[in-house]
Amino acid sequence: MSKSGKAKTYILLILAGIVVGASCMIALNYAWVQSSKSESCMACHVHPESDASWKQSMHYNNGSGTMTECAACHLPPKGSLEHVMAKVTTGVRDVWSYITKNPEEIDWDSKGELEYAQTIVYNESCKACHVNLFPEGITDDGVTSHLYYEENEEKLNLQCISCHLDAGHYNPNYKHSAMTEAPVTDNGVKYEAAATVTEFANFTETVPGTSASINMIAIPGGSFVMGSPEDEPFHKANEAPQRNVTISPFFMAEVEVTWDQFWAFYGETMSEGRTPPEVIYANNEREDCDAVSGPTPPFGFPDQGWGMGDRPAITMTHYSAQTFCQWLSLKTGKKYRLPTEAEWEYAARGGTTTPYYFEGNPKKFTNEGFWNGMFGADTTVINSHVIYVNNSKNRTQEPAKMKANPFGLKNMLGNVMEYCSDWYAEDAYAQMQDGAVDPTGPESGEEHVVRGGLYTDDAANLRSAARGKTNHVDWLRTDPQNPKSIWWYSDIKGIGFRVVCEVPEGVNAN
Repeated sequence: MSKSGKAKTYILLILAGIVVGASCMIALNYAWVQSSKSESCMACHVHPESDASWKQSMHYNNGSGTMTECAACHLPPKGSLEHVMAKVTTGVRDVWSYITKNPEEIDWDSKGELEYAQTIVYNESCKACHVNLFPEGITDDGVTSHLYYEENEEKLNLQCISCHLDAGHYNPNYKHSAMTEAPVTDNGVKYEAAATVTEFANFTETVPGTSASINMIAIPGGSFVMGSPEDEPFHKANEAPQRNVTISPFFMAEVEVTWDQFWAFYGETMSEGRTPPEVIYANNEREDCDAVSGPTPPFGFPDQGWGMGDRPAITMTHYSAQTFCQWLSLKTGKKYRLPTEAEWEYAARGGTTTPYYFEGNPKKFTNEGFWNGMFGADTTVINSHVIYVNNSKNRTQEPAKMKANPFGLKNMLGNVMEYCSDWYAEDAYAQMQDGAVDPTGPESGEEHVVRGGLYTDDAANLRSAARGKTNHVDWLRTDPQNPKSIWWYSDIKGIGFRVVCEVPEGVNAN
């Protein structure tokens, strides 16, 4: 072949390469663009309601007619390496899940919870779309909230999704506004008088003027060893040294305070608007106080849309729980309060000395460790006693489903953490004398003791001796109010309480 022929061949090959390369680039770009459209996302996502809930949301159904695609929220902003990497990894994961997972076995309800949403929604993408945080028509509360966000976004790691969970997918059980009235809990019965207690036995407290009643269990006095030995699986330093403790008889609620009971309190004591905390404290601390000032309206649905009724009331502060006890005492003429930490552990153990009040080794029940992680934890016994990470479906459950401990108390372990009256200290047991009688904990502190674990906890954290504490500042992290609420937490769901009643005078508890 002549030199001119070879040159022509090379030119043709180069041109052909350019055409093929350009075609590939066009095809790849087309595939890249098409795969970012909502139709492509929904082809892999088998959530039964994702399409419908998206079309009901403000990202699709809004006055401007603007539609926000799935990728605009679930990927970082375009033009960044993070966007490319996230799209590739998300796409591979979604395709793999589509091929290997059974949609009927997926807990779809948990996918709508804030904790999961925060892992799949990119805050930078929210800000890329919503560049003006103070648009025309924004309410005064909205201005306050967005100012708080601007000032604290980086310091507190705030995310838009924390307040706008339903922006991309409509959720009828989500509300982003203050509650205007207490839910109706009237069951057709209104009690005229409190229960009369003449003997040390189980009784049902009836709250005058309301339809609320509370089953109270008689807890006999006795002695027990508080804390856990060093060889107990998952033992922690704050559970030692063990102490011999004696507890006087008392009554304890069979289950955590329910929503029906809490709303009865709220309905009678609700403080209108933003009553200053100092006014509340001043009224409730008066020695002649005959009517307590109760909670201001919560923001949104405090039950998280999980249901009210007999489910445990949640998200209230320690002060709110104490005020409930104060109200209950005034209504019934008895002395109601939160349990001390010693009373709580004594009642939770129910006379047992093992890690749980039922048989079983924490090592078999936990999800931790290679073997249990690969083949699953033993749930045959614990599932009937405890609402925890393996059976809760990422939400609280009605306590009636669980078996009672030897004293007749339900849900002492799991479901929700329960407030105690004690201040928390890591070395509380070191400060306590061996042989203490009815100890009440440290004289002062910054956080309070919580016990029992919650619905997202592993079995390792649900042992009778396991201790926890409030995290007051972090639990109010996204509350934009100034001052912050003294009644409701914005950033913790699994916290509640149960009440204790002291033995009335004249009743022989021995």
